[in-house]
This record gives sequence, structure tokens and C-alpha cells, in this order.
Amino acid sequence: MASEMQRFVTSEDDDDEEMGMDVKEEDDEDDEDGDKNIETPVMVGIDGGLASASSNNRFVHRPQYQEQPTPQGGTRRCRPQEEKERTKLRERQRRAITAKILAGLRRHGNYNLRVRADINDVIAALAREAGWVVLPDGTTFPSKSQGARPVGGTSSTVVTSSSSPMPAQPAPPISLRGISSTYQSTIEYNTCQIKSVFVPTSSPYDESSGIRAQSSPLLVDGGDVHNDPLLGSSIDSIDNKQVVDIPTELRERDFAGTPYVPVYVMLPLGTINMKCELVDPDGLIKQLRVLKSINVDGVMVDCWWGIVEAHVPQEYNWNGYKQLFQIARELKLKLQVVMSFHECGGNIGDDVCIPLPNWVAEVGRSNPDIYFTDRAGRRNPECLSWGIDKERVLRGRTGIEVYFDYMRSFRAEFDEFFEDGMISMIQVGLGPCGELRYPSYPVKHGWRYPGVGEFQCHDQYMMKSLRKAAENRGHSFWARGPDNAGSYNSLPHETGFFCDGGDYDGYYGRFFLNWYSQVLIDHGDRVLSLASLVFEGTCIAAKLSGIPWWYKTASHAAELTSGFYNSCNRDGYAATMAMLKKHGVRLNFSCAGLSMLNQNVDFSDPLADPEGLTWQVLNAAWDVCVPVASENALPCHDREGYNYLSEKAKPMNDPDGRHFSSFTYLRVSPLLMERHNFLEFEQFVKRMHGDAVLHLQA
Repeated sequence: MASEMQRFVTSEDDDDEEMGMDVKEEDDEDDEDGDKNIETPVMVGIDGGLASASSNNRFVHRPQYQEQPTPQGGTRRCRPQEEKERTKLRERQRRAITAKILAGLRRHGNYNLRVRADINDVIAALAREAGWVVLPDGTTFPSKSQGARPVGGTSSTVVTSSSSPMPAQPAPPISLRGISSTYQSTIEYNTCQIKSVFVPTSSPYDESSGIRAQSSPLLVDGGDVHNDPLLGSSIDSIDNKQVVDIPTELRERDFAGTPYVPVYVMLPLGTINMKCELVDPDGLIKQLRVLKSINVDGVMVDCWWGIVEAHVPQEYNWNGYKQLFQIARELKLKLQVVMSFHECGGNIGDDVCIPLPNWVAEVGRSNPDIYFTDRAGRRNPECLSWGIDKERVLRGRTGIEVYFDYMRSFRAEFDEFFEDGMISMIQVGLGPCGELRYPSYPVKHGWRYPGVGEFQCHDQYMMKSLRKAAENRGHSFWARGPDNAGSYNSLPHETGFFCDGGDYDGYYGRFFLNWYSQVLIDHGDRVLSLASLVFEGTCIAAKLSGIPWWYKTASHAAELTSGFYNSCNRDGYAATMAMLKKHGVRLNFSCAGLSMLNQNVDFSDPLADPEGLTWQVLNAAWDVCVPVASENALPCHDREGYNYLSEKAKPMNDPDGRHFSSFTYLRVSPLLMERHNFLEFEQFVKRMHGDAVLHLQA
């Protein structure tokens, strides 16, 4: 900390010296240009014409200068001493504020800023964080914009300088019929047909010379320079900060010819009732026929453990699923099947209640430690604790054996669907909501966004594992969960464990988080190893949900309680991807960045970063060649949301041409089937398939 403060003090002193030189150079420029600056003052009239400046022009402000004798016997004009002092004071204040901003961003925001960074670097970093592209010369534009990018890395705006010190009036807007674009390939943005072209010159602020550009040529039909008296004179005379906005007509990205990404649609959660019967088969057939008419590849359905093995261990009822699968076969729709070993109900989007099997609930009443438990002793029956993966507490079977028997029964029952390729993917449930994570933020226990959640390790079987790990480390007193990590709705800075410099980064904290995250990976490793045996030859997937809130803090508190040891300067997803790669398993990733575009969720206060998290997870998977599928976690029906999903599925600027292996849409509903919404969805499917889409404009 002391070294950091010393660095900032040294930097500020050096900056003061530079500031002094800047002020002196500015004075010299004033001295040299003082006379000529007042000889030919020209300004732009409000009506677009030219108005000559006179002594009684009320738009002109003439600063008062002091005359000083020169060695040659003449006089020169310079700025008053008071104005110089004010300039220096303002500069010192600006640099002091900048230093504080930089310190905060480095410490709390994980921004990679150089030691001598200035406010321009800060603005550039924030712009990039918002998804904009910032070129070395300062030109900034949205990365997803379909408008023209500047030729040669320069701005496509008219920036001019003036020889007059007078404040010029704003020039009237100049309308151009189009601007040029360097993106002309089929996989890039297509611009409108261009008749009039603005050709930018070198950057207004040339880095090599430091001299501002004096003008920017403007070409019109025919390619000749436009010398209109009004337009040409105003360009030469407006203030150097005046920018002429160039309106453009933008078109959506053309996905024709892009890779084919299969699209599946989730069926309603209550498609199969608690008696394992197909609910409303006629209505379902109608919906599936409509989906097939727009070339949807298939559907995803949950096979609920709580329905199939509801009453007696190892007695499985697949009747409703047989009927459903046969309908899909007749309509030539492929199937993605989820082995759902979790409870349905109580989470966002759950409209039915499907608990764990009755016989498991009976075991839980006599031995509640089979469930995940928080520090206060509250049990969560949403799924089984991973502490019993190897404990024979489920009527003589371990947790792993229960999962294995269920998957083996499914494989035998639907062998013909595997043989003819109707079942294209099996997604194995690995935790709450079928996701590989701890149930650290259960709504039923009072959690509300953006609480950090709680560690779920206080059942006797998890504590047994923790004690063994502490003893192996030689510190048996570490066999405990953190006692200063707050509660479900705590914020990181309110806790001693997650705050900056908190216990999470101490010796005990690092030991505990290593153990906690390793239990998560070991559970996935055990279940997926058995799934690979049962479903050999079939694509297997594991679902991972992104936890974006508090991503910009040093501790990444919400990720830590969920089991991802992804604190600052540590990649918490590499080990998970290595485990998936080991078993040849596909990643199904769902993050708020892919679903909350129009959900009115404010990510500013909890320092969330869905885009940053998505970037990290996808690259961690792609770096080890793990295919990535995805889905939207919340409903989407509008054009903007579909465009966002399409861009994520097929990144335009990815140098390796990587894209999602499949996409699953959540979910079939009456709202989706409304005409306007369904037409939007049809266009989305075509984009994902790489087909040409006509009439893209809304």
C-alpha cells in the first residue's frame, strides 16, 4: 500500500512538472499567435451564413491581454497572471481527481491501467467495458454497430480547427446520404447503398506531430470536392471541437452463409404430470407441428427423477415419456433429454412443483444431512448433498449409485431412440436447477439479488470431508466454515470474509475455498464418468450457470459461495473445463448476459459484469476445445433480444470462427405462439441456421 501511495505521489509530482510545461507552451502559442488571431476573426452565423466579426458584435468575446515589452523594444501580448494561476489550479485539481479514480479502478475494478494513465485512458477503459471499440487515435464506436467504421482507423466525423480565438456558433447540421464502410464481406455488417461518401483524412490529432488537422475534404456525387461558399467556409471557420453528425441508415447483420447452429425449444415443465402421463397430447402435437414448420431442429424435455422413481427405489415409470418421444419421432424432431435429479419449484420461471422422490423424502426426514445445509442449519431439499456421493444412506445405495441406476434404466428403455439418432444429446443434472453449482442463493431461504449467498457445507457429510482435508493439511482447527461471511443478502464490503483484503485471501480462506470448489469438481467428475459409460456414443452435456453479480469486485463473492474459486487474479473455471474435457462432455452455458437484456435488471450497484463473465467462461472452454451450447435463462420475444442471442452464438469478430454448437430456446408458451412473436422467432431460427432472411427491418 505504501509503495502504491508513493507511486501516485511521484506520478502526481511529475505530472505537475509536465503541467507547468504545458501551460508555458500554451502561453508561447498565445504570444506567437496573438496578433494574427485577432486580425481575421470569422464566425458562422446562426442561419448558416457567414458573419464578419466587429467590435460591437455581441457574439464575440475578446479576452483582455496584458502587454509586456520585448528585448527588441516592442511589446507582446500575454495572458494575465491570474488566468495562469487559475489554469494551474484547475489542472492540479483535475490530476488529483484522476489519481483517485485510477487508484479506485485498479483496486476495486480490476482495470489494467498504466501507472501514468490519464483521464483519457479511464474513459477508454470504461468504453471498452461497455462493449465499444476504441482505436489508438481515440475514435470510438459500438462494436456491434452496423454503421460504417472509419477508413484507416480515423473518425468518420468532420473535425476542423479555427484560427480565431472567438467562440463560434454551432454550424447547421449537414446531411449526407451515406458513409463508406470497410466491411463488405458476407459475414460482416452490410451497409446501405452509398451515393455520397465522406472520406476522412489523417487523425485530427496526429500522434507523430501533435498538429491538428486543418480541414477534412468532403466528397459528393462525382467525387469532386464540394466548394459551396456556405459549406466550405463554415468548415474552415467553425471551432475545432465542432462535430458534424452524419446520419446513417443501418441494417441488421446478414447471417446468410454463417455456420449452421441447431435450434431446440424447451417443452413446458409440466408436460409430464406426477403420474408420468402426457398432459394435453393434442395441444402439444399442434405446437410441435408449428415449430417443425419453421425448421426447428428438435425439443428439450426434462426427465424428472421425482416422477419416474417417485415411490419405490429402482422402480421406474417411463410411460409418459414413451408417448412423448413417439410423437417427436413421427414429426421428425430430435430430442435433447435432461436427467433432472433436482426439485422443480421455487425458482424463477418454475410454474409447477416436482419434488424429489417420495422415498428420498422419507430418508430425509430421518436423516436431514442428506441435503445441503447452511451455517444456521437450514436444509435445502432442492437436491442431494454431494457429501453422500459415496455414503450408503439411500436405502443401501450411495448418491452416485442412485444416479447411475436411473441413467442406466433410461438408456435401456429408450434404446431404439439412441440407435436411430433421435436422441441427439443427454444433459446430466449435477446440482440445483440441473446446474453444476452449490445451491448458495435459494429464494426459499430469503435470498434476494444481489446478495452474496451462503456457503452450503454444514451437513455432517460435508463437514467430515472438510475435517479430513484440514487434517491432511496439518491444521485441524481449519475444519470449519467461515464465521464472518455474512448471510444470504449481505454485500461483500459488509463481511469480514469477502471485503477487500478479507479472509478469503488469507491462509485459511484459500484452504477453505480450494476444498469447497474441489468438492464441486469431484462431484461432476464422478457423475459424468458414469454417464459416459451409460451413454457411450451419445453427446453428453453439463450445464453451468453464470453468476455475474459482484464479478467486478476482488473477491467475486457470489461465485465463491456457488463453488467457483474465481477471485481476482485466479481462473476459477479452468479446472471445471479440464474435467469436462476429460470425459468429452459439452458445456451448456447460461448467463444473465444472454438473458437479461430486456429484463430491467440493474447491474450497476452490485458491480456485475455478465459480458466479462461470459467472455471468461467461453474462452476457458474453447481454449481446451470443449464445445459450447447455450440457452436463454429468461423468455425472449423481441427483435433486439434475438439479435443479441444471434451475435453471441456466432461472434462476428472471432479470429478462429468459433460458435455455439447448439442453442436451446426457453420455452414453448402461448406467448411465443402469438403471430408477431412467432414471426420474430422464425427469423431468429433462420439466422441461427445461416439462411438468408428477407425484410430484416422492423
